Amino acid sequence: MGLGTAKRAQPQLNKGFRVKVTASPQEAPEKVNILVVDDLPEKHVVFSTVLDELDQNIVSARSGQEALKYILEMEFAVILLDVNMPDIDGLETASLIRQYKKSAQTPIVFITAYVDELQARRGYALGAVDYIPSPVVPEVLRSKVRVFCELFRMNRQLQKQAMQREQLARSEAALAAAEDASHRADYLAEASQRLSRSLNFDDTVKALLDLCVPMLGERATLGIPDKDGGVRRLEMHPAPRADDAEAFNPALRSAADAVVRGRQFRLEPISDTRAAAICPLMAGDEIRGVLALVGPADFFDSGRIALIREVVSRAAIALENARLYSAVQEADRRKNEFLAMLAHELRNPLAPIRNAVHILASAESLPPKLGWARDVIGRQADHMARLIDDLLDVSRIVQGKVTVRPEKLQLATLIERSVEASSPRLGAREQVLDVVLPKESIELDGDQVRLSQVLSNLINNACKFSPPRTRIRLEGKYADGELQLSVKDEGAGIAPEFLPHMFELFAQADQSLDRSQGGLGIGLTLVKHLVELHGGRVSATSEGLGKGTTVTICLPARVGVQAVTPLPSVLHKGVPGHHGASRILVVDDLAASAETLMTLLEMEGFQVRVAHEGQAALDIAREFRPDVVLLDIGLPGMNGFEVAHGLRSQPESQDALLIALTGYGEAESRARSAEAGFDHHMVKPADVNLLLSMLANPRDARNAVVTA
Repeated sequence: MGLGTAKRAQPQLNKGFRVKVTASPQEAPEKVNILVVDDLPEKHVVFSTVLDELDQNIVSARSGQEALKYILEMEFAVILLDVNMPDIDGLETASLIRQYKKSAQTPIVFITAYVDELQARRGYALGAVDYIPSPVVPEVLRSKVRVFCELFRMNRQLQKQAMQREQLARSEAALAAAEDASHRADYLAEASQRLSRSLNFDDTVKALLDLCVPMLGERATLGIPDKDGGVRRLEMHPAPRADDAEAFNPALRSAADAVVRGRQFRLEPISDTRAAAICPLMAGDEIRGVLALVGPADFFDSGRIALIREVVSRAAIALENARLYSAVQEADRRKNEFLAMLAHELRNPLAPIRNAVHILASAESLPPKLGWARDVIGRQADHMARLIDDLLDVSRIVQGKVTVRPEKLQLATLIERSVEASSPRLGAREQVLDVVLPKESIELDGDQVRLSQVLSNLINNACKFSPPRTRIRLEGKYADGELQLSVKDEGAGIAPEFLPHMFELFAQADQSLDRSQGGLGIGLTLVKHLVELHGGRVSATSEGLGKGTTVTICLPARVGVQAVTPLPSVLHKGVPGHHGASRILVVDDLAASAETLMTLLEMEGFQVRVAHEGQAALDIAREFRPDVVLLDIGLPGMNGFEVAHGLRSQPESQDALLIALTGYGEAESRARSAEAGFDHHMVKPADVNLLLSMLANPRDARNAVVTA
């Protein structure tokens, strides 16, 4: 015996069975599955023909085992089951079908040529709903199967409606939960924003207390413990009244102390109807504070407590950030004070060294070895002064304290100033600097001092890292509103792996112990920051070690309307024979600095008196009546600012040219100098040529703006 198919033309929906699918121009009811189980192929043809009118999916199985496989895969509205089949007969198949939860309630109609009473009872016991004699009457079979199909479809519809109602209930619950979660998320987002709005500790504490009331409690109390376990600071919102017993409830204080010790959340009753949620504010393993929220006892449900914990975790981070920021600010303040003091202490010994070099340079003739030693000392003193200035400049730039003062500049003038500053170093190494500039007159808006510093730095770098008697090329190109200035050398070059890092602070390719080229690795960092402050950019290229380096800066620029004659070089040509100042008072507690400066000035023909402390300076000024006072700021006892006030208050010195000659060069000291009555503020070691030019015409110098 074998298995036939219900319809050979039906498309196959699954392995082993075929169904007929009829398209309808209108939306038709969902088709249901009918399982026909019979071992005779011709029976399947008959059932398919009879049931085709119902337009349902007819699945054919030729054995009980195959029927069970389909039952595991599909759901059926009715099963037409032949009683007499080999291997597993219809009754055994029905028994197995009923064991599956999926088909335990599926209607089974037995098809048989003969049924006795015992067989019928057994079949009904197995859940059979009917017996249909074979051969079947088509109308009877169709009508009975139609009923089961409709019942199955109606049951399915009821299940769908029940599921829809359940889904609706779930959706409403989910919507309510989503709205609650949305309110919670909005509140937490606002909390995060307000807590992170400021890094000021007091502002963060106020924001936290404002957030807590009334969302998390009717009263919020924040305690900041000290190192000894006590309370260093206590904040409450709203502020307690004098007769507010709850604000100072002993039970609340005791519970807060327990939280500080145990570092665990506590929900503590403080009266019959009131409770407090007390949370530790932790930063790692350290407790930074404790937050107590007071409200009705039934206010603190599980959802509220979860929200409190979330806010507290964010508040702990915000307070720790504020604390760390305050610590960083304090450390930054101390660092700035240290740098200022360091610069002062380093510049002080440089001043007499440079003065001594200038004195030696004024000598008519020196033995060759002494001349060589003088030049070495001068170069190294200049190098040390540049290192100190670069280090302080980087510190100020990183803190955002450096500003540029843009003005209209001519490219030719800028190049002239930069080359002039680098000429001594180039000459010492017998190097040649080739300068190639655009034919047009190029203008740019920039700070001449800072841009000259940038170009001088690049030329000095090229000089330092190139062998003697080599060529360095400074080339300018202009196109589309942008000026490109490139400095190319024939020196050591840059390894490919270091090239991306060469503008980073303290980055140095030479990490060997000998450090033959010196430097702190901050020059190119200065270049990058200063160029970016002018709205430009900087880049570097190198073909590798030993193949030279090209550093290029790009700056906004434009073609000038007319060519402007470059300013003349600023070179010291000696002090004119007639001095506007004849009497100079030098005030400095460092004897070497005062004495070398006095010697230098006396060689230039000035009358010089020296004082080493403030009161002596005031006394000498009353008797000496100086035309110029060179005054150090860092004096013992009475500082330089106080001495300046005293000098301006005395008739004998109130009109003198007052120059601060000091190791303090930061902006704060310069501002205080102006307030104290100084005409100029010069940083040690001072430019001797600039100083002498000011002393030659003190009246003009009082009205001039000098940066040094």
